[in-house]
Amino acid sequence: MEAADLDDVMVVERRAFRHPWSTELFRRELLHDWSTVLLCSGRTATGVPGLPAVLGFVIFWLVHDEVHVLNLAVHPAARRQGLARRLMTAAIEQGRTGGATLVTLEVRRSNFPAISLYRDLGFRPVGIRPNYYVDEGEDAVVMSLDL
Repeated sequence: MEAADLDDVMVVERRAFRHPWSTELFRRELLHDWSTVLLCSGRTATGVPGLPAVLGFVIFWLVHDEVHVLNLAVHPAARRQGLARRLMTAAIEQGRTGGATLVTLEVRRSNFPAISLYRDLGFRPVGIRPNYYVDEGEDAVVMSLDL
């Protein structure tokens, strides 16, 4: 992601989440050496008119031997086409190439589609963070994948 992509990324973020990240949070991720934002782009990729140039993204940190996924989103009109799987696979591979031996993430306990995707990719639940999503008082499931 580059600064010029921010408007399109924010369209996806706002459509994907009830409580989206702020534009400033995304800007900060561009400043960190350890942070990567990968994009899935292409207006015609889904055949759905009116989609933004960015269809999805994943934000992750690579710190020492660990990848930590902070945010994954796909535009609602582009879901169920494997974009989230491709983004996660790319993040995992970049981490592996960068020397990571572990991938971690938190996911809303109620987000069954995401939990299913992560399980399909080999992640396993390793804990619960109570009230992690304070906006609604929802717990997070902590998941990890050994590389």
